[in-house]
Amino acid sequence: MTAATPTLSRPGPAAPAGASSLGRRRKKIPPARIIAFVILVVLAFAWLVPVLWAVLTSLKTEAEAAAMPVSIFPESGFTLASYIEVLSAGRVPRWAWNSLFTSAMVTLITVIISSLAGYALSRMRFTGRKMIISLILASIMIPGQILIVPLFQLMLSLNLVDTYWGIILPQVVAAPMVFILMKFFDQIPYELEEAALMDGASRFRILMSIILPLSRPILGAVSIFVFIGAWNNFLWPFIVVNDANLMTLPTGLQTVISAYGIQYAQNMAQAVLAALPLIVVFLFFQRQIIKGISTTGIAGT
Repeated sequence: MTAATPTLSRPGPAAPAGASSLGRRRKKIPPARIIAFVILVVLAFAWLVPVLWAVLTSLKTEAEAAAMPVSIFPESGFTLASYIEVLSAGRVPRWAWNSLFTSAMVTLITVIISSLAGYALSRMRFTGRKMIISLILASIMIPGQILIVPLFQLMLSLNLVDTYWGIILPQVVAAPMVFILMKFFDQIPYELEEAALMDGASRFRILMSIILPLSRPILGAVSIFVFIGAWNNFLWPFIVVNDANLMTLPTGLQTVISAYGIQYAQNMAQAVLAALPLIVVFLFFQRQIIKGISTTGIAGT
């Protein structure tokens, strides 16, 4: 018998090394994603147009800013005269400091109070807990303008009118922030807290050493939201403060407009200066804002 010789099949031509990667690259982009991208671009452009218009107007002279027909680029070129006039003649630096100080204090106190209240409602079981949560949810639906008169009467009785604390204290109780932090604390595993309690840690130690370090994203987002709200708040500082040296930026700019009439270039320069700190805050902390919002959404708030 003769041994059968095995037949060897010739391998086919090897596929190019980058064929699979090219195939992946050539995958078509879904039409829904293209439509969503176009819509976002249009919305971003619609949001940026007023901002760009304010900046361009602030760089014109008063005559060119009020000239008709309106021109985007002035014939004499751009100038910083409006910014120089606002910073030298007005009290914008003082008002900016007042806004920065009051907003920072409101943010600090609000985060402390909201963290303590949120932790107590999330981790402790006591009589009346559900009723307090219901009251917090109900207070979110109450417009803040309804509380203006009783708050002013309270500040008047405490001699806090025309003071920094008169601006700060009524803004430090934020029911939405308490609820957001409470729902976030609910997602932290109880086993961490139980282990700390078995080791003899107090509630305050657990909050400071375990809960808050794990809640940095949401604390950052809450801080930024509170800071922006306090910075932009116009109604309450306008009511509680009459001293020009204690006014915040929104209130002070309104007095300039009413006292000197409409000066378009200077008004736009003041608006740009007022918005600049918020833009800087957003640019530096946008990751914390996005992370905090996404984490809050996962937490079910």
